[in-house]
Amino acid sequence: MADQTAFTKGHGTENDFVLVPDLEGSLELTPAQVQRIADRHAGLGADGVIRVVRTALSTDETVRAQSREAEWFMDYRNADGGVAEMCGNGVRVYARWLAEAGWVEREALQVGTRAGVRGVRFVGDEVAVDMGPARVGPASRAVVAGREFAGVAVDVGNPHLACVTDAPLADLDLAVAPEHDTALFPRGVNVEFVSPLGPAGVAMRVHERGVGETRSCGTGTVAAVVAALRAAGATTGDVDVRTPGGHLRVTVGDDTTVLHGPAVLVASGELDRDWWSALG
Repeated sequence: MADQTAFTKGHGTENDFVLVPDLEGSLELTPAQVQRIADRHAGLGADGVIRVVRTALSTDETVRAQSREAEWFMDYRNADGGVAEMCGNGVRVYARWLAEAGWVEREALQVGTRAGVRGVRFVGDEVAVDMGPARVGPASRAVVAGREFAGVAVDVGNPHLACVTDAPLADLDLAVAPEHDTALFPRGVNVEFVSPLGPAGVAMRVHERGVGETRSCGTGTVAAVVAALRAAGATTGDVDVRTPGGHLRVTVGDDTTVLHGPAVLVASGELDRDWWSALG
């Protein structure tokens, strides 16, 4: 391990991340390290931690195979230390970091993830990510404080349960994870509650597995729009999404989905050597 470990803090619609560059592929993040970095009282505070590494240096053979298409791999961990397949807001922040650091062109690039390669484009102040097709699964339900909400499973590279509802979203208590069908979602699930706001807009709140309620969720935004379109009898569309952390836009086409939104870098620095070493 290097004497100093650098970091950058960033967010996409207040879904925040700590990025840890590992350009030599020598850093092995442990769940304890991720948990402490993400801790909002004893660490830097974040919904997730992203290791910045070249795809060819991944220890995962499936990821390394993506190096023919994508030079960079987003090694994403949730705040609880668990590995996640994909993070739409995280990809945008990751791409912004690569561009600001001068590692990629400020136009377009491919990013490797555990859910496959994702194409990224820089459009003004926003970053657009090709999220791939969203696969709609069976109907299911979530339970919040004893109240059932009908939903549908949506796979966006990671699992979601999107519940379209007319219930006031502000009244939902998402401090505790909603109950869900563990047979359908054996590895846990991100749960979205979606309220239509007319023909081209929705509002959303989300509880992310391994994190809790977050201010926004990129893959969850895609799942929410797919479910809202389906509830309205449509399969494609361009929809604005209002989250507690800001506004995003999702385009659902016949073959893929695209997430559009901001990506902000807040601060950079170095982790204290003694504090980091003590985490092991």
